Amino acid sequence: MVAFILRRLLVAVPVLLLLVVLTFVLMYTAPGSPFATERGVPAAVLQNLEREYGLDQPFAVQIWTYITNIVTDFDFGPSFVYRDQDVNDLIAQGFPVTLTYGFWAFVLAVLVGGALGIMAAIRQNTWLDYLAVGVSIGAQVLPNFVLAPILVLVFTLWLGWLPGGGWQGGQVEYVILPVIALGTSFMASIARIARASMLEVLSSNFIRTARAKGLPGHRIILRHALKPALLPVISYLGPAFVGMITGSVVIDIYFSTGGIGQFFVASALNRDYGVMMGITVLLGALTILFNLLVDVAYAWIDPKIRY
Repeated sequence: MVAFILRRLLVAVPVLLLLVVLTFVLMYTAPGSPFATERGVPAAVLQNLEREYGLDQPFAVQIWTYITNIVTDFDFGPSFVYRDQDVNDLIAQGFPVTLTYGFWAFVLAVLVGGALGIMAAIRQNTWLDYLAVGVSIGAQVLPNFVLAPILVLVFTLWLGWLPGGGWQGGQVEYVILPVIALGTSFMASIARIARASMLEVLSSNFIRTARAKGLPGHRIILRHALKPALLPVISYLGPAFVGMITGSVVIDIYFSTGGIGQFFVASALNRDYGVMMGITVLLGALTILFNLLVDVAYAWIDPKIRY
């Protein structure tokens, strides 16, 4: 198992390095200047700004400095718009907010979606199965940018139970609507995957053999069927969690949470390349990390795939 993890880490490091290089090249070749304005900037001022931020250096020097700062100091460089804050400060300010409701949306999706899918498969062709399938389809066709205003309309304007925006330090009543809006479609996907996987496992020969031996139904499910049925669900969890973090851009803006998505959109509109690169590299690193964790969990459940 240790050798398997080390091999995965050896693959992850060059992938992350390639991501950093590609992100830097894309930003370097992007048209326009982060200091350009509609009124124009005098050439002397522009030269001073580029010298201050190291943009007058050759490409090789800039990318070497950028990578070295990340590796040695975990420093993503300065922001070209927020003059009194660097990229690390903005990430430290917004990422905990996004991570908080992204984590709870992930928990909601896994627990409710997994339970819904497994119960639907166990009770196939019953009212519970039809209800679970109906809820899953209904939840999946509602993207978060459609579901969010519906939730605000119902729970804020009609019922008055929950606030329609803000964060207030992550108080529970401010977290509930972003969590539901973000996690519902992922919950539906997990439910559909879990149901299909459990149905396939329950029709396997080893399950028939277990039933022929007279084993109780709950024992067959818990000891023989649940583990192989969870493999497709686990393979989906890594991309799903990263999808919740990256998909939080809409949620951040709609609910005004102050999360990382707001900084990403603002940096794209203001050509703040430093912030865009920092957030892109951070999300890419999270994608690689969670894919690695999924691979490890997969290998732990099924040792046959450790290669």
